[in-house]
Amino acid sequence: MQIRALVPSLPPSERRVAEAAIADPGGVAAKTISELAAECRTSETTVIRFCRAVGLKGYPDLRIGLAAAAGMEDGSSAWAAAGSDIGPKDSLAEVVNKLGFADARAVEDTVAQLDLEVLKRAVDAVVGADAVDLYGVGASALVALDLQQKLHRIGRRVNTWADPDGALTSAALLGRGDLAIGISHTGATVHTVAALAEARDNGATTLAITNFPRSAIAEAADHVLTTAVRETTFRSGAMSSRIAALTVVDCLFVGVAQRNYSRTMRALERTYTAVRGQGGH
Repeated sequence: MQIRALVPSLPPSERRVAEAAIADPGGVAAKTISELAAECRTSETTVIRFCRAVGLKGYPDLRIGLAAAAGMEDGSSAWAAAGSDIGPKDSLAEVVNKLGFADARAVEDTVAQLDLEVLKRAVDAVVGADAVDLYGVGASALVALDLQQKLHRIGRRVNTWADPDGALTSAALLGRGDLAIGISHTGATVHTVAALAEARDNGATTLAITNFPRSAIAEAADHVLTTAVRETTFRSGAMSSRIAALTVVDCLFVGVAQRNYSRTMRALERTYTAVRGQGGH
């Protein structure tokens, strides 16, 4: 139940319900549907529409999910401290604790909601691709480079394009049998979306990795893998979201590596030997 990621795509009345659930999951779980509708200045029908928008059958399922989330988050006073935002007067120790908590929580939440069927289709796409293009800007470019390095190390021919013109040029040359992967935390990075859409228009299979399943990049993708990151103050695209995206990338890479285990191990051994021979680590 990835409510935070869906907030930008919801209509105003449903967004108020989402914001209430995010702000106080335990409190909302204790309310009747009539009480919640009144608090959010909307109707019971809208609350039900919101439940369905986040993938639930109805309000009882929402209450159960929110109660479970509240239990996880409010089970100790330590959570309240570690989960709070970073302030200008926090000590360095508090900053380290909060960042550690945010990164760990991003990984846990991402793994918990990762759609394994979509992941399997993504692995199939990488394994069956004649060529693979990776697109990303800023921190997402670092994630793309990480995936390129991993796949290249096991013998896959992969290119990463952080330059917008280079990405579009390469995307224009892709076709059936090829795969394009676009990485964007917000799902709205113009250059990444444009490159992915261009690849799709030319017949390539497309995969998006994003925190927002109802975003522009998702619309340009045949397959969408999502992260689950709570962004606050300093936890921008270069921090928790990057850690979460790298987790998805690791899952994708290992799934690909497993498909031909003996080939993977031979490639890893050959590359390790070559680097070690030059004094590398």
